[in-house]
Amino acid sequence: MNSLGLSKRPQDTRVVVAMSGGVDSSVTAAVLREEGYDVVGITLQLYDHGLALQKPGACCAGQDIYDARQVADRIGIPHYVLDYEGRFSQDVMDDFADSYLRGETPIPCVRCNQRVKFRDLLNTARDLGADALATGHYVRRIAGPQGAELHRAVDPAKDQSYFLFATTREQLEFLRFPLGGLTKPETRVLAERHGLEVAAKPDSQDICFVPNGNYAEVVAKLRPGSVEPGDIVHVDGRVLGRHKGVVHYTVGQRKGLGIGGIRGQEEEALYVVRLEPARRRVVVGPRRDLARSLVMVRDVNWLGPDLAEGAGIEVSVKLRSAQPAAPALWRAGPDGTARVELLEPQHGIAPGQACVVYQGDRVLGGGWISGTAGGVAEAMEAGETVA
Repeated sequence: MNSLGLSKRPQDTRVVVAMSGGVDSSVTAAVLREEGYDVVGITLQLYDHGLALQKPGACCAGQDIYDARQVADRIGIPHYVLDYEGRFSQDVMDDFADSYLRGETPIPCVRCNQRVKFRDLLNTARDLGADALATGHYVRRIAGPQGAELHRAVDPAKDQSYFLFATTREQLEFLRFPLGGLTKPETRVLAERHGLEVAAKPDSQDICFVPNGNYAEVVAKLRPGSVEPGDIVHVDGRVLGRHKGVVHYTVGQRKGLGIGGIRGQEEEALYVVRLEPARRRVVVGPRRDLARSLVMVRDVNWLGPDLAEGAGIEVSVKLRSAQPAAPALWRAGPDGTARVELLEPQHGIAPGQACVVYQGDRVLGGGWISGTAGGVAEAMEAGETVA
């Protein structure tokens, strides 16, 4: 059994490494090559190469392709650049724009992993005769009694398990994550030891096709004429101002509302409570109106023990990547849906984000947030007593 858990000698084991040009995937390739594996590096060109060259710091841009090739030459492995621009545009960028227009807050990095890297690239790796596809993600794959399991990385500051919840059981059998047991400083030390020029390269901070952070500008370009102005409305029905398009807002947002410092009746700060794209309305209210105790989830990918419809399991859930996990009861529903009953109400839960399920460090799966319920405002409207 080799270090990747395969019953072959390293030199007889072909591993395709997804090389983004960053330090993490570069170290992944270098470490596997040093261990004697038959390593093949593949970099994906995901959008216009010429445009990418003008935007440093974005994943899979022109400079990153160049950096990946330099690393491959340094460690002595073959390297290929595959044009996935059409697939990326359709499966990730179009989905991103349409999601924003539905009043959601999408996570394109999950879609990229789900629909491009762990689907199309994985199939390409198999076509190349690979025994495994390795990436530089900070997450752990652990052999369990029922097959491969997905676990958080050792370094909580770098853990990327939230973005990999859509990885299927079949994909997980083929995938490997060599950096899951390392911290980022340890990875950079390895890069320096291998003489990689990317050792000090900063991490990408933006979505690759939105390097300036202006999501609305990208949506307007992808869907011309679809970003329309409308009213900013208080939960009590008052019209407080106008907006330039719901795509500029997300549930839980407090800053940049554009209503000139107008506050609630009790001088409370106002937050985006919900988006109503069909009516072109942004609804705002005090923080208490953000609290929700129920979350509805669709398109569930389940990696945990089998659950019958309606069966519940005690878990913790992450409702945004930067938020801590919250205790909850997960109930399996029909047709890939689930109902999440939060033990304590959570604030700022946005449709379009992911609800990722954990038991300890193990990722049991997750799905996309389709809606919420159990809020203070809803209880008051129904005439219920609110504590």
